[in-house]
Amino acid sequence: MIGYLEGTLKQLEATRALVMAGGVGYDVHISLQTYYRLEGKRDVSLQVYTHVREDALALYGFATTQEKLAFERLISISGIGPTLAQKILSGIDAPDLADAIARGDARKLSTIPGVGKKTAERICLELRDKLVIPIDTRVAAPATGRIAVEDDVQSALINLGYKAKDAEGALRAARESVGAEADLSTLLKAALRQLTR
Repeated sequence: MIGYLEGTLKQLEATRALVMAGGVGYDVHISLQTYYRLEGKRDVSLQVYTHVREDALALYGFATTQEKLAFERLISISGIGPTLAQKILSGIDAPDLADAIARGDARKLSTIPGVGKKTAERICLELRDKLVIPIDTRVAAPATGRIAVEDDVQSALINLGYKAKDAEGALRAARESVGAEADLSTLLKAALRQLTR
């Protein structure tokens, strides 16, 4: 299976990229989000998901690990294949998708072409605690170092399998026990102690 591709961009379209690597041209399906990041570049690298079917082998490329993660979570839902997952990621970037799912905002998801109300609701229901995008990949107003540390701790706890609500409570208790200026490692250890009591 191909998991990563690095080479020269020979051709770029809104939904496809042709990447030359080692004398071989790889035809890779991409979302609009990845297209925007590849535009104007010659040398490129992509995270790749290899989709194998009985009658086809297709490569799906992503400019960021977060987009690949979102894609893999989306295709884990019954009824959502790689083509629809890619359409969804063309309509909304991975951090915004994670925010919409966390808020249960099915209406926002249903504005994406190809995603109906029921599909949007199913995405919110099935991925609510499974899709967490680290804060450093979001485009937002500049955060203070303190907020970034706390967001990183919360993200780490959720990635370890704790529910967002539990992670938030543990982080609040950890902040009180070790002080507001604790570094990431200290705060994470304190939060884990709270969760394993």
